[in-house]
Amino acid sequence: MTVKQAREAARQWILEEAGALPGFCAAYTAGSTNWLPDHVNLATTSDVDVMVVLDDPNEERARRKFIFHEALLEVSYLRKHQFELLSQILSDYHLAPSLRTTKIVFDPNGFLAPLLHAVSRDYAKRQWVRQRCANAKEKILRSLRSLDDRAALHDQVITTVFTAGITTHVLLVAGLRNPTVRTRYQAVRSLLADYGHIEFHERLLALLGAARISRSQASQHLAALIPVFDTAKAVIKTPFPFASDVSDRARSIAIDGSSELIDRGYHREAMFWIAVTHSRCQKILTSDAPGKLAPSFMESYQALVGNLGLPAPSAVRERCLEVERTLPQVSDLADVVISANREIEDG
Repeated sequence: MTVKQAREAARQWILEEAGALPGFCAAYTAGSTNWLPDHVNLATTSDVDVMVVLDDPNEERARRKFIFHEALLEVSYLRKHQFELLSQILSDYHLAPSLRTTKIVFDPNGFLAPLLHAVSRDYAKRQWVRQRCANAKEKILRSLRSLDDRAALHDQVITTVFTAGITTHVLLVAGLRNPTVRTRYQAVRSLLADYGHIEFHERLLALLGAARISRSQASQHLAALIPVFDTAKAVIKTPFPFASDVSDRARSIAIDGSSELIDRGYHREAMFWIAVTHSRCQKILTSDAPGKLAPSFMESYQALVGNLGLPAPSAVRERCLEVERTLPQVSDLADVVISANREIEDG
């Protein structure tokens, strides 16, 4: 299936569902497919992100992943008020890149068209690039402050891994690149190579805890994840925000996608999603089926967090402090990228 065909499947789903969504305004694509040509075949380890804008303040809908007309869709919901101010959009490091590259799925009242024009016009202006970098850095600091030393280790590891991972987004945003989720470390490696700072990639991997992970270790951690994932997806009951990422539909992304990265030599980069997914599975099993937490599952998770240097809350806290100490270096390098980026305009 090509990217264009997958987008058409998304459009067909919206046409069938829009009338049933209270306060439906518009829908558009986000994520990595926005950065791909229409004719490219969509990998089986990829989905199409669809953002649905609703004008109903009382409507709460969870993100979900499902197959429609053979396309794997991940649908998320946003509130219309998030689009009221152009400055708010241009400062948001997730929202602005999506709107800059998006394909409108369905916009019956012309809500999105003028916004896309305005975002495209101002997106590469220096002040907004800096604002988006600042937005990513603020997210890092908020996440660090939110860490709860009393939480379960898997919750602390999830927070720490994601917080460390946002450092890649600061740099990707500075380079006007896609702040992708699962493959962020691969993407930032490419950026740093293009700007002559590939050595800093080792620092980012160290914050993740994957700098010294071998290919063999990564493969072992992925192999250990498979039975944990399959058990967790079968027993999940709690409506966790990430539930759609631990499901039959997401298995090709979590397992096959990680295997693909390892096969291509990005075994250290693959550890980001392996760690996130394994930690989420631990959370599911602890909450919804503690009886399914076999000793082998606990041992494989301890091996994972041990290799990442996060075996206990004290190590988690020290890693978070290291992320905070490294943030000025990330900011300085982002400034270097902005200054060297010929696409960025004054203003």
